Amino acid sequence: MQRNTDWEKLKQHYQTIAAIEMSDLFRQDPKRFDTFSIEAPEIFLDYSKNRITHETLALLLKWAESRSLDQAIDALFSGKILNITEQREALHTALRNHQQNSFLVHNQNIMPAIRRTLAQMRQFVDQIHNHQWLGATQKPITDCVNVGIGGSDLGPRMATFALQPYSRQKVKCHYVSNLDGAQLSETLQPLNPETTLFIVASKTFTTSETLTNARSARKWLLDALQDSNAMARHFIAVSANIPEAKAFGIPEENIFEFWDWVGGRYSLWSAIGLPIALSIGMNRFEALLEGAQAMDRHFQTTAFEKNMPVQMGLLNIWYRNFYEIQTHAIIPYAHHLQFFPSYLQQLFMESNGKTCCVDGVRTDIQTGEIIWGGVGTDGQHAYHQWLHQGTQWVPVDFILPIEAHHDLESHHPLLFANCLAQSQVLLQGKTEQEAYEELLQKDTTSKQAKELAKHKVMEGNRPSNTLLIKKLTPSALGALIALYEHVVFVQGALWNINSFDQWGVELGKTRAKAIVNRLHPANFEEEPPLDSSTAGLMQRFTEHTKNS
Repeated sequence: MQRNTDWEKLKQHYQTIAAIEMSDLFRQDPKRFDTFSIEAPEIFLDYSKNRITHETLALLLKWAESRSLDQAIDALFSGKILNITEQREALHTALRNHQQNSFLVHNQNIMPAIRRTLAQMRQFVDQIHNHQWLGATQKPITDCVNVGIGGSDLGPRMATFALQPYSRQKVKCHYVSNLDGAQLSETLQPLNPETTLFIVASKTFTTSETLTNARSARKWLLDALQDSNAMARHFIAVSANIPEAKAFGIPEENIFEFWDWVGGRYSLWSAIGLPIALSIGMNRFEALLEGAQAMDRHFQTTAFEKNMPVQMGLLNIWYRNFYEIQTHAIIPYAHHLQFFPSYLQQLFMESNGKTCCVDGVRTDIQTGEIIWGGVGTDGQHAYHQWLHQGTQWVPVDFILPIEAHHDLESHHPLLFANCLAQSQVLLQGKTEQEAYEELLQKDTTSKQAKELAKHKVMEGNRPSNTLLIKKLTPSALGALIALYEHVVFVQGALWNINSFDQWGVELGKTRAKAIVNRLHPANFEEEPPLDSSTAGLMQRFTEHTKNS
């Protein structure tokens, strides 16, 4: 399967260049930057600082072709069933396709439903912004609390914060996802029930964390307003399960539909993105969709040699499967992208953290990587020390807007310079001799310089990509998100795994239901027997709560 003849050629090639010095590659090819860079909608990628040669890319592309990557991409955009364990399509790209009038799923055209939902969103957003939609006491809505988890939280939360410079300032958006009641309690504490709107975002409307928070929010509202009809003016649902949303008490006209062919972590393009639209307005939300669609077209139509998602996906596989690197750092030098690494963490790790191939056979190669990171320059005073001098190295994606949203003139050039300096130091490092000579220039004795120089050595030769965005606009953010969605798809397709299910999430939920039932003393001894660790921890909890 994955280990075909072309894979074996890659292994042989890796053995010949594993210790290659990237600085030597730059010296040998003055045009390396021009050769190893790609322009795509809204984004410029410099991938010249990677442990690759022309031959590396040629072999990776040949392997991708032998694995029928082109057919996998066609299947994604044509609506074939890719989530084979749940027998579902993966049609998040259809949600942002404004040019197509017909797209059949089970012989039914889904485009009218998509456009109908967008129109419903526009009407609702306009009503809120124009104070036509009022709360139960006839006051305008000032705050929106999105109650969701996973894809119903991470995407909207990330995008709302990323696009804060475009906020209409009409409605302030808050996000509650954690089952720990402290988050909901602290979120609600400063809010006025008369002017607060809740969006309960759950595809199934059965997710325990979301429903627990939603029930508490409902009680908070009804206790304050003492009006059983208040739900109609203060609660909205976004769900594929309309009956359950209605049973919760949300009127059908307040329910925004999305569909089982939209995966949760790919759902911000749907009505799950309603809080984004409430924050920035519907026109800008549609610009977000248009930016994503532009990247879709690039991915679908561009030759693999200059296809940004394909090249990035192949690089990730190169490091994961040949260098056996387990993690990948995402470091945006943009304050407004501070939630982007967490968003990508779910996108990559929930999609490709799999051991089973699509045919049910356990994979015989490593899949998935640990995604982590945070914003620069904060990271420079935390984990960048490890990036530069740790015993392990990891590939890094630096993300950097060229234009700022503020007018503090001295800040952005300095931020930009810091980002470039980090990628340059990862590339070049510092030798012991260079450190020694620098120390001598600082009135250090030769003996002191020799001793200290060893501690200042940085090996360099640590790979990174730099992604430049002209400005973090709705369109640019859409393109950036879609880029990484497609990178994930490329890796999953080539690893022959299902990137669209998440069975690892489900078992823990089931066990939690059983455990919470057995936390009641009368049920503690129920079958099946518990392992001693779980039983011991439960007993400490029940004894404490019994005595408190």
